[in-house]
Amino acid sequence: MKHLLNTLYVMSQETYLALDGETVLLRREGQSVHQVPLHTLDGIIAFGQVSASPALMAACAERNVTLSFMSLNGRFQARVQGPVSGNVLLRRAQYRLADDLLGAAAIAQSIVMAKLANGRAVLLRASRDHPHSPGAAEVKAVAAFLGGCLEGLAEPLPLDELRGLEGEAGKAYFSVFDHLIVAQKESFFFEKRSRRPPLDNVNALLSFAYSLLAHDVCSALEGVGLDPQVGFLHRDRPGRPSLALDLMEELRPVLADRLVLSLINRQQVRPKGFSVLESGAVRMDDDTRRTLITAYQERKRETLQHPFLQEQVPVGLLPHCQALLLARFLRGDLDAYPPFFWR
Repeated sequence: MKHLLNTLYVMSQETYLALDGETVLLRREGQSVHQVPLHTLDGIIAFGQVSASPALMAACAERNVTLSFMSLNGRFQARVQGPVSGNVLLRRAQYRLADDLLGAAAIAQSIVMAKLANGRAVLLRASRDHPHSPGAAEVKAVAAFLGGCLEGLAEPLPLDELRGLEGEAGKAYFSVFDHLIVAQKESFFFEKRSRRPPLDNVNALLSFAYSLLAHDVCSALEGVGLDPQVGFLHRDRPGRPSLALDLMEELRPVLADRLVLSLINRQQVRPKGFSVLESGAVRMDDDTRRTLITAYQERKRETLQHPFLQEQVPVGLLPHCQALLLARFLRGDLDAYPPFFWR
């Protein structure tokens, strides 16, 4: 099993990343402020006005350390990586299956099942934790609706129907998301999902958490030799990591949604950490980003029993586990792709 390494998140503006021997040196205003051994890193994510030396970019590419550049809101901008890894036969199998509507639908159906089951588990957990909160009945009703949708997936469905079902289920799930927020309601409320830009505090947190997860899933797919751009559930689009978005669907409720809800309900993030720009977009300040990233890293170090592998794995390795299982299926080692079901 792959070891869980660290991810270096750089949020301080006007920071310059350089290679110093076998370490990453962070410099700001001509002064060295931090140094991290390169061999301990799985990835580096730079937010905003952060630059890197050519020597460091070359070292990251050589050592398979993903160096990603994001906007302050967490929107992906660019990635530095080395030569494409993995067996070309594996990628050809991926491309062939993506063009096979029946084969693609089978994988997409597994992913949608896990997404619905994990979203339903999040709702049921919230119902148990806060049985008397306003909206508890609506939350239980949507959980029952998602259960009915899962029953509808007992038989194979074509891709278009799967996408329609997934869209309806996602709309229902987010229709009660506001009821899962039980603290700081005057500042943290959710009406609907808004992405680019996020238009409220909750959407700002969700978008940022999804960006962190997308980075990890892309790295995991590339690490096992798959192409993150070619998916099965999400349609191909230039610059869109469709396969990463596919695998994210089953992990999103567990790794991102619950994290955001916990930060709000435990009051680890506060309203003062958000501001509204002239465009209407909501932006988090550096302290709030650090709080979310710290919580995300702590969550990744927790362990759980993987339902298919039947072994304890760090949460941070779930994207790698699922990417590895997908690769094994594409190579013919498994009869079907086993998605991740949270218990």
